[in-house]
Order: sequence, then structure tokens, then C-alpha cells
Amino acid sequence: MGKRVVITGMGVVAPNGVGIDDFVQGIRTGRSGIAYFQELKDLGFSCCIGGVPKLSEELISRYLTDLQRKNFNSSGILYGCISGMDAWRDAGLGIDPNSEVDYDTGIIFGTGQSGVDKFREAIYKLDDNKVRRLGSTTVAQTMTSGISAYLGGILGCGNQVTTNSSACTTGTESILMGAERIKSGKARRMLVGSCSDHGPYIWGGFDAMRVMTYKYNDSPEKGSRPMSATASGFVPGSGGGAMLLEDLESAVARGAKIYAEILGGHINAGGQRQGGTMTAPNTTAVKKCISEALKEAGIDPSSIDSINGHLTATSKDVLEIKNWKEALGCSFNSFPMINALKSMTGHCLAAAGSIESVASVLQIHHGFIFPSINSEDLHPQIGELIDQSSVPGKVLRQDVNTVIKASFGFGDVNACIIFGKHKN
Repeated sequence: MGKRVVITGMGVVAPNGVGIDDFVQGIRTGRSGIAYFQELKDLGFSCCIGGVPKLSEELISRYLTDLQRKNFNSSGILYGCISGMDAWRDAGLGIDPNSEVDYDTGIIFGTGQSGVDKFREAIYKLDDNKVRRLGSTTVAQTMTSGISAYLGGILGCGNQVTTNSSACTTGTESILMGAERIKSGKARRMLVGSCSDHGPYIWGGFDAMRVMTYKYNDSPEKGSRPMSATASGFVPGSGGGAMLLEDLESAVARGAKIYAEILGGHINAGGQRQGGTMTAPNTTAVKKCISEALKEAGIDPSSIDSINGHLTATSKDVLEIKNWKEALGCSFNSFPMINALKSMTGHCLAAAGSIESVASVLQIHHGFIFPSINSEDLHPQIGELIDQSSVPGKVLRQDVNTVIKASFGFGDVNACIIFGKHKN
């Protein structure tokens, strides 16, 4: 069976809330973090709205020193550092630059692309024959493992310190990878999560693919519409989410707060076969990922209180609901509650899975199911599969024992994790 894994700390930097307290309030009330950006319009984007966390210079200065901030402009690493440090402190752990190396604690913190704005700055300087003006942190800010390297140094972690990258599955995958390391006894604690840069150099490729909405530039907060009949593509987002995972024995010994327990999960891929492609899922693999997660957790689908779906507000939403229904073996009337955080944050890309997992656990910890906004006009094909009452339009205050979360990414990759209320 291995060691039991619990969550003792969390941090989040999301478009609709920075810090756990603000984020809880944001998801309870259905607060949208989507805004209009003139810069996107000026660059010729079809979609001119997006989700960007609101950070003040004063807040940033609490996390990075003046030296660390010198020539620093990698937004994803910033989001990851803030959420990661918050999760660490939330778990009751101290940050001391002079501390001994902690060989019992590691980091798996994912990203998709890191430091794109820094790359752009470097390219311009190189083309202008100014290589000696690149600065000493260009490599650290642009290497994929930059986020785990920054956090590893700030926190002094001596176990495995690495970065994973699996498109939109990255965040959920990082949690499962960290949990597995603890279960196997190779680490006592693992800081896990993911982050994503914001801005046109990250979002431009998706705009070119015509998968982002262009119909809501005048009403940004209505733009992200998972499961809606009037959805017309996803809204891009950005941010970071983090969890401090710990073996139960260690958490109890130090009297740590326990948010929830990781009951099980599964990671797989569809091989881009049987209908799966770079951008479309192999439905057989998706359903297998969900069913294997249930098997590892040892729970019956009837015990699931809520599903936190991947649900991007694209044409794949109908297929995702169908996959959930078939994998869980649910009828029209027995389908669990299902919500989509992307309705408030947009699609935060590599950061999506970790931010959405934080939201999933907060539902268990505080006893509520957050609303899926902008889904009042449920897609008729989804309405044929599940009852409208399974999609909460407002917050539901109730005891939540089990939440299942899944992420599906480019490359036909899948990850599914099950969080449960910790029971002694």
C-alpha cells in the first residue's frame, strides 16, 4: 500500500484570487478574473481577453529580494515562487536562507514554457550585438527547470528537485508524481505544483489555431463558458498553484494542519491512436485513466461528491462529459456535481491542473462546491447526458468528502487524481 499522503500546505496565484484566503472568496462567489487587454488588440489577436493574476510591487517584494528581482521578468517563475513559498509557509515550515539542506523534502514543480519575455529580450540584445548585456540570470529564467531551481534554492530542498512538463496535464501530473515519491518512502515531503507565463508570446499560437474565443472582447467576464451552448473557444489564463505533500506519519508527528488526503490517481496517454491526436483525446485512454484512478483509490463512483473537470469551453466539452459518464457508469440522474474553474480563471495552461486541484481541495476543507459560472445555457448535447442540476450555477454549501479531478493535455496525455477528506 505504501505510505499515506496528505496535503498540509497550499498556495495559489490565480486570475481571480492571489493567496488562499482571496482565492477561496473568489471561487465561492463565482468571481471572474478575465479582463480585456488592449495589447492583444494592438497585436492583431482575435481573442483580446485573458486571465492574469493581480500582483503589486509591494506584494512581490515580500517573496523575492532586490537581488533576485534584478533583471527579472519571467512571470511564470514569479507565480510559481509565490504560490510555492505560500504553500511551504502554510504547512508551518520556515524559510531561512542559512538553514541546513533538507534532504527529506523535494520539489516537482512543472511548467510549459518558461521566461518567454526573457527569451524575447535576449533575442533582441543578441541581434543588436549586445551579448554581454544579457545578464547573469538569463539562463536561470529561461530554462524549463527554472521554477524548481529557484524554489529549491529559496527553500533549501535536498531531495529530488525537478520540473515536469506535459502540456495542460502538467499540474495534476506533478501532484501525482510527488505523491508517488512519498508513498514509496523516497521522500517525507514534496512541494508540488505548476505555473505558466502570461502574455501574447504564450497565447499567440493558440489564437492562430482559432481555439480561443473572439466573441466576448466587449464582455470579458462572460467569455469563458465551459459546458455552455454559447461557448466559442477558451480564454487564456496564467498563474501558479502549489501543494505541500507529506506522509501522514510526519504530518501527525509535527501537528500539521491536514487539508485532505490523496486517495489515488492515474497517469496515462492515448498514444495518438483510436481518434487521439496531438490536440484530441483517445476516449478509451481517458476513460481508462479515470477508472484506474478509482481502482487505486479503492472507492465506488457513487461516493464521489464532485468532479472538477478539465472543461475548456471548446467543442471537446461534450465529449468529456460523455467520457466521465461512461467511466463512472452513471445514469442521467446519478451523475455527481461537476464544475469548471476555467469559467472564472480561463485556461491557465500548464498551471491549470495545480490551480484547479487547489480549488478541489478547498471544497473538501471548507465544505462547499463552487459554481460553474456562464453555464446557465447548458449545451443541449450535455443536457442529454446529465441533468442541469449537476452543474451548479451558484455555490452549494455542503459536506464534501471526495472530489475527483482530471486534466487532459496536448499530445493525448491524461492525469486523474482523487482527493478525500482525511479520516483518522
